[in-house]
Amino acid sequence: MTKRADLHTHTRASDGTCTPAENVRIAKEAGLAAVAITDHDIIAGIGEALEAAKEYDIEVIPGVEISSAANGQDIHVLGYFIPHESEAFGQKLYDLRETRYKRHQMLIAKLNELGIPITLESVYRRKQGETDKNIGRPHIAEELMEMGVVQSIAEAFDKYLGKGGAAYVNPPRITPQQAIALIQETGGVAVLAHPGLYDDDELVKDLIAHGLDGLEIWHPDNDEEDRARYSRLAEEHGLVMTGGSDFHGWRGEEPFHAMLGSSTAPMEAVERMREIAEKRKRT
Repeated sequence: MTKRADLHTHTRASDGTCTPAENVRIAKEAGLAAVAITDHDIIAGIGEALEAAKEYDIEVIPGVEISSAANGQDIHVLGYFIPHESEAFGQKLYDLRETRYKRHQMLIAKLNELGIPITLESVYRRKQGETDKNIGRPHIAEELMEMGVVQSIAEAFDKYLGKGGAAYVNPPRITPQQAIALIQETGGVAVLAHPGLYDDDELVKDLIAHGLDGLEIWHPDNDEEDRARYSRLAEEHGLVMTGGSDFHGWRGEEPFHAMLGSSTAPMEAVERMREIAEKRKRT
């Protein structure tokens, strides 16, 4: 049986609901050989996950999902084998989180303009006790559900928070090219997350030309046609083909985005990324 890895998961360090150790346990129970912790613009959960890896005898890959923007929409770049103990790298990510905070302020303001009396404070209380209150749109969606404005996370994104939603905002951020450079300059491996979401293959090709290391092929938001098209692109340009569930824990009784282990990549992808990272760190 081919060993597999889920290379896209989130924890309470950003907008997931599970602890890093819980993600590691769930990955082990799913029969995986490895799991990546890829929280949004933060590496705070990696240390706990690495400790849990010793208990569960599974590999944890230090990762991050960097928020960038291009052509008026969010573009996410995954970084693997990043320097999770580097204070300098951590500071750069902190600066990115400050932009996320401004975005949430703008988003809340637009919801208020639509007559929805949501506050930033009410959203942030969902991270009570956390030292770094790195919230995401799912937290805002949960608050909208509790207020009775929507019935589900999906409805919140469709109506208000997602691309094309009534409250969608996208303040100036770093470009995906800059995100790739940030990852690679630290010795990491840069992979474009869920390319099927962007509906912009010209951008994908531009990022490949810019030096992107890989494409996330197996993801819940990539349909069969997406997977086939991006697999061809990856093969044509010699890119690593990765996959992950984008697991964010549970919202109610349902896993969000998808259950950990439901979208995976072969361990060969992990080994190839490891080789790229080791070579990059030596040069």
